[in-house]
Amino acid sequence: MTNRLDPRVKVVYGRLWRYVMPHKIIGLIAVIAMAATAVVEASMVWLVEPLMDETLVAHNLETARWMPVAFVIIFIGRGIAGFATESSLGWIGRSVISDLRRDVFKKFLTLPTKFIETHSTGPMLSRMTYNVEMVAESVTNVVTVMVRDLLTVIAAMGVMIYQSPRLFVFVMILLPIIAVLIQILGKAFRRYSGRIQDSVGEVTQVTDEVLRGNRVVKIFGGYEYELERLVSVDERNRRQNLKLIRSRSLGVAVTQVIFGIGIAGVIYAAGIESVNGDLSPGSFMSFFGAMMLMLQPLRRITNISATLQRGIAAGDSLFSIIDEPDEIDSGAHTSDKVRGSVEFRNVSFSYNDGNSPVLAGVSFKVDAGKSIAIVGHSGSGKSTLVGLLPRFYDADSGTILLDGTSVKDYELGNLRDNISLVSQDIVLFNDTIENNLAYGQLRRRSQAEILQAAEAAHILDFVQELPDGFETVVGDRGLLLSGGQRQRVAIGRALLKNAPVLILDEATSSLDTKSERRIQDALEKLMKDRTTLVIAHRLSTVENVDQIIVLDRGCIVESGSHKELLAADGHYAALYRMQFSDETSDD
Repeated sequence: MTNRLDPRVKVVYGRLWRYVMPHKIIGLIAVIAMAATAVVEASMVWLVEPLMDETLVAHNLETARWMPVAFVIIFIGRGIAGFATESSLGWIGRSVISDLRRDVFKKFLTLPTKFIETHSTGPMLSRMTYNVEMVAESVTNVVTVMVRDLLTVIAAMGVMIYQSPRLFVFVMILLPIIAVLIQILGKAFRRYSGRIQDSVGEVTQVTDEVLRGNRVVKIFGGYEYELERLVSVDERNRRQNLKLIRSRSLGVAVTQVIFGIGIAGVIYAAGIESVNGDLSPGSFMSFFGAMMLMLQPLRRITNISATLQRGIAAGDSLFSIIDEPDEIDSGAHTSDKVRGSVEFRNVSFSYNDGNSPVLAGVSFKVDAGKSIAIVGHSGSGKSTLVGLLPRFYDADSGTILLDGTSVKDYELGNLRDNISLVSQDIVLFNDTIENNLAYGQLRRRSQAEILQAAEAAHILDFVQELPDGFETVVGDRGLLLSGGQRQRVAIGRALLKNAPVLILDEATSSLDTKSERRIQDALEKLMKDRTTLVIAHRLSTVENVDQIIVLDRGCIVESGSHKELLAADGHYAALYRMQFSDETSDD
């Protein structure tokens, strides 16, 4: 087991070390400070010999005069060295956290949509918070302990050898035993650390879902159910942490016992040497002090194995995300003036590698500046189909063309620059209305253009009534705005982008009748001379589009204009009659 894990440990820690190397000057300061700390602490126990033999036993007045000054100087040096160590390593640790967190966040921005949709957000969020902190603890605490304490142990050994080489040989017998103990415990620490990080992700997931879905929880009485879910995952986290604590505590306890036995043996051997006149009281106390000085570093080294393994497990989980392939962006074609002709040729797609296809052999063409509506029952593949055009997903087979060029041949950023999107699932960020309207690259638009888009989307109707106007913060996911207001901001964003291709995915679903009439007028102006793909649940909103295709189980079963499809009396006519009947009964 150890042989299989060790290479991975070296790889992970080697990669983590690359995040430290840019700060090597600060690291050198830290190492010098830690070396100074070790020398200072060894000097303290070395001074015990003249303190005992010269001052307390021989009553040497000269020694009594300089001894207090020496201790003051030592403690000042210790304080300065300690400050330099903590501040420099803390600076490195926080820098590593920032660099790692930014790299993980950059990866989140470039991960394929399919990956994000098939992985729970909780574990991914915990990587940005808990796991990154574990790496920082590994980088700072582990380095501190392994460098400073190792140097302290070496310095203490030097004092012991100077005072009594014979007793030092006796103490050295204990060190291999402690080293074997640390290696054995390291296996358990690594195993439990990985499980703890997984359980933290589960806790984050449940909490995130409760906060996001609090209205559903309240209205459907999910209090007990959600509490049981949290208790279940939290209990797993608690048990794994307890196992880690028990392993760490056991390591400390066994180390203390082994060292205690060693101390007892040293005292016995020192007594014999003292009787034979080979060891003065001062030399014995200095030796004993150096040995005790080793006790805390050895205990921390035993403990640090748990921190080290947590850092390795955390780093492994971070690098597993960082190593995920980005969205495929191998195209080189760019165009500043896309006309907007869109064609699907025999396109098929499945979320599960060919199993249960969502789309099967879909073919249609939309000329530049024309509009097409995609209708059908829920689950027929409408949203998936329009998601293939901006390459949120890549088709399993077939070709999608924009102005006669495959979308896979376009440079990905250029492709998406020419497409606007308004979806049913409104995405607003916890920022101002203006920043949500002029989002991303739209920040470069002039104030006049922003106001024009806001007016066209009827955003000014409600913004003018807000105390802070466009500077009003919309809250998490825009919850401080009504559904219709959120929808208008999203429509305004698409208006401001003014791209040649427009995707409207249930764009008026959250609007009341009065707002819908206004927005429908704005959308008709927006759709003019623009290639538009419209998904609409209410068929009354797509009566005037140039072409309608009907999807059923991933296949196009009908196509034509509104009048043609009604006359055909097929799937579309049945859907229309069903909606008309529902609307009449609602009235």
